[in-house]
Amino acid sequence: MGKIAFLFSGQGAQHPLMGKSLFENSKAARNVLLKSNKIRPNTTEQCFNGPKEILNLTINTQPCVFCVDMAAALAAVENGITPDCVAGFSLGELAAISFVESLNFDETLKLVCKRAELMSLCEKKNSGSMVAVLKLNIDVISKVCQNYKYAWCANFNCPSQTVVALAKEHMKDFCKNIKQLGGITIELPVSGAFHSPFMDEASSELKCYLKELNFKEPRIPIYSNTTAKPYKYNEFINLLSRHINNPVLWQSTIENMISEGVDTFIEVGVGKTLINFVKKISPNSITLNIEDKESLRATCLALKCK
Repeated sequence: MGKIAFLFSGQGAQHPLMGKSLFENSKAARNVLLKSNKIRPNTTEQCFNGPKEILNLTINTQPCVFCVDMAAALAAVENGITPDCVAGFSLGELAAISFVESLNFDETLKLVCKRAELMSLCEKKNSGSMVAVLKLNIDVISKVCQNYKYAWCANFNCPSQTVVALAKEHMKDFCKNIKQLGGITIELPVSGAFHSPFMDEASSELKCYLKELNFKEPRIPIYSNTTAKPYKYNEFINLLSRHINNPVLWQSTIENMISEGVDTFIEVGVGKTLINFVKKISPNSITLNIEDKESLRATCLALKCK
């Protein structure tokens, strides 16, 4: 068996009840979720009970998903599962940064809340959304984007899926054009055009906030969405500020991890979106997930841990 990587879930997979099973069955998960309430009151209430409309607001989604990601990762460690390296998708990258102890949990949750606040402000100024495009290659999708004033490839997820960030006014016509070319479109449950120039103001403001934080050397490699390579010690401020308004290079990240000996990917947090991408990028890799009591048990059995 080769190396193990933890993949921290991003925004979009959130749902009421997320994290509750881990809270009830893992001491480590329960501790971190209770701690989150002291920093951001009602976090567990929103995670467990929603409602969906409230949970889907960026200002709530991001801290809630971050906390569930951390709960799942710490429940894994509690059961003897430790990674050799980590990556997080979009928001999940901040959970990965906390996990590798480049920032402590308190600092990172506050950073997540600040990031969500700034991105939410940009959402109000720029009415945008995101749509996943399936069954078309990147070159074709990029050419379609060029037909619109506000449309950009934002997430390069896997060979068969690219996410586009665009103005809401373009959505209907964009989807129509994609379908005419043989593609499939799926609008994502997010409230802004993330990883695009619509987030430029948030990127600039966040950089000022990041300069006040004291980042530490990660204890294990953490891969950046922006470069698809492991962070260097002095890159956190620059890359995390660019993280908001630049594309997520997910396929390249997974390919680079595999080239370094990773053959087992465990998604920690919410859902199976990331390991489904891995299956399409590298069908021979081992893919597992931890989001509740049952998936934690199944992952432990697969890895023959305690």
